Amino acid sequence: MGSGRNPAPGVAEQENTSARTARLTQFFDHMCDHVPVRTAYRCRTYPDQAQQAVLNRTFGCVRVVWNRTLAARQARWHMQDKTTSYAESDRALTAMKKDPDLAFLNEVSSVPLQQALRHQHKAFGVFFAGRARYPRFKSRRSRQCAHYTRSAFTMRGGQLRLAKISAALRYVWSWPDVDVGTLDPAMVIVSREPDGRWYVTFTVDAAAPVPPEDTGHAIGIDLGVTDFATTSDGNKIANQRHLERKARRLARYQRRMARCQKGSANCRKAAAKVARAHRKVRNARRDFLHRASTRLVRTADLIAIEDLPVRNMVRNRHLARAISDCGWGEFRRQLEYKCERYGRRLVVIDRWYPSSKTCSACGHLRADLSLSTRHWRCPSCSARHDRDINAAKNILAAGLAVARGSPGDACGADVRHSGFSRVRSAVKQEPRPASAGIPVLQGGE
Repeated sequence: MGSGRNPAPGVAEQENTSARTARLTQFFDHMCDHVPVRTAYRCRTYPDQAQQAVLNRTFGCVRVVWNRTLAARQARWHMQDKTTSYAESDRALTAMKKDPDLAFLNEVSSVPLQQALRHQHKAFGVFFAGRARYPRFKSRRSRQCAHYTRSAFTMRGGQLRLAKISAALRYVWSWPDVDVGTLDPAMVIVSREPDGRWYVTFTVDAAAPVPPEDTGHAIGIDLGVTDFATTSDGNKIANQRHLERKARRLARYQRRMARCQKGSANCRKAAAKVARAHRKVRNARRDFLHRASTRLVRTADLIAIEDLPVRNMVRNRHLARAISDCGWGEFRRQLEYKCERYGRRLVVIDRWYPSSKTCSACGHLRADLSLSTRHWRCPSCSARHDRDINAAKNILAAGLAVARGSPGDACGADVRHSGFSRVRSAVKQEPRPASAGIPVLQGGE
């Protein structure tokens, strides 16, 4: 007879399953804490004359390999209707090195040349996947770069030595909280910008950062041109208009360059001035976007934004410069990787969701709303709205619906507005007479 101290078989099996689940959860949490994160440190570098000669020669060889491989790939596709694999392009590089006319390819490190082939193969992969445009030929007037893997450089005590270069490359380290002496980069990228500045980038597999504490706050963001961003809290981030402030000086530099004889020394100097002006605008815009995105990630657990078709919007010749100057695509990219790194959630709402035309209080959908109308009153509940703040509130409501896993959340449907309990689902992006709830859409999609 049993003494009563042993549990029943079903209870024992349940306890073993619970213990096994707890151990697996603890194991996966431990593994997630130690997943490395690829981080890049970009520094100014000051190569001497001999190092510049070797690096410029390397840039030229990378350019030759890329352009010849791209031309051969295009010719084979048009004549034989066949694609070119990475192994075939690698064999073509070996044949190029044996060509007497291309003997200079053997004077530089082979690693940047192999990396150029890998990057071209990846570029075609993302092109056929529909995520990028067709790869283009490289020009000597654009940004030049060479990628070195571990077999082509050494990093000891903070001193960087590249293949085919005997002396250490001098650079300026700008992160006092990171010990450069213990840095173990997985790849080193040396680049020369059109304005003549040299940079070196160290890519490092660093430990994942500690996620910040939950704030219990969610925020919706409506992007615009008048104000760069408007949040559902009622705050507005002013549009800095970086390019517009430098437009007159940039136009003067471009006129000077246009008057110079092409290929002359004065033309190169004028082009460097134009490139420096663009660099200042680009750096100011990037700094502004980093500050804005970091502030949002630190203050909200969930961030909801619209899926804006920037590529189509810049086709409007009246707004193309203003939209490009805003940097909406770069802002979204920064939000994506920062939210992933720090454990936040980014929800992207469908571009056809009528966030500006919908009353955030009752869900009434206006049939039309011109861009010049910045404030409007809801004919259903008489609530007065600021156009951008109202859109941000609707984007937040749609993002919370996505977080709850509501059906139809891809287009912002099934959003429950304050003060009303009815929820109506959207099917097609055409308005009909509105009633209480979310925007009512017709159709059969």
